[in-house]
Amino acid sequence: MNRQTESFRTVLFADVCESTRLYERLGDQTALAALARCLACMRRATEQFGGRVVKTIGDETMSAFERVEDAFQAAYRMQQMVDELPGQNGVKLAIRIGFHCGPVIEEASDLFGDTVNTAARLANLAKAGQILLSGAVLAHLPQMQQGMTRDLDRLTIKGKGEDLALHEVIWQHPEELTMKLATLAPEPVLAVCLHLRYRGRDYRLDGRHSVLTLGRDTGNDVVLEDALASRSHARIERRRERFVLIDQSTNGTYVTVSGEPEVAVRREEILLRGPGFMAFGDPRLPARDQLAFCFD
Repeated sequence: MNRQTESFRTVLFADVCESTRLYERLGDQTALAALARCLACMRRATEQFGGRVVKTIGDETMSAFERVEDAFQAAYRMQQMVDELPGQNGVKLAIRIGFHCGPVIEEASDLFGDTVNTAARLANLAKAGQILLSGAVLAHLPQMQQGMTRDLDRLTIKGKGEDLALHEVIWQHPEELTMKLATLAPEPVLAVCLHLRYRGRDYRLDGRHSVLTLGRDTGNDVVLEDALASRSHARIERRRERFVLIDQSTNGTYVTVSGEPEVAVRREEILLRGPGFMAFGDPRLPARDQLAFCFD
């Protein structure tokens, strides 16, 4: 009979995005080799920072760490390593990561419990190239690592008395990301819903849908078709009753509020108010390639 033990662990899930489509686009052998390289990156990063790969389930790994800060470093390194991998026949691989800390039950080298389930939930919520962590993890991190995160939203989980605070690790060019909130006006307009329109398609951010990703990569919510846009160009997040654009691009985002001068945003955040429109990578884009936005 296997013996059960209980301990405090940080549990991390890392998942290769859209692996099923890889097989369709690359063929079995090429896709299998590409996934193997991703999984190898996950394992190396885990072991480099003192973690243990608990198990691999298809295109996903589950790892455990004794120290929260080691899990943070491993997640950061995983994304860097996978991002450095060459594309396969024009397909760029990406992973998503989520981690949470708390008590776990260990039996026969596997881990069970609410901490494991919550970490898996965070990984499922993450977008391609994203690292999500819980408020519990943030509270245990050293101040320097806390400064490399940004607040997102709160997640309501069935069966839990309190909402789960969500945070994101900023790992893409953090030395260039200013982290300061730049505003277009001293008195921002409060709003509960942001409407967006791009190339004839409508999008909406509100209390139920609080994050929108934009970029040339097909894993984004809004797939940008301009060549000067980056693969992961920008994000729009709802923070309480405000909406913030976070630019992560090489060529910048150009935001124009009706009746006001255009503002260039590059590697920084800006509080949106409107109505207005934005262009990606090139301020001279024709109207059909711009994203229009307005508020309720």
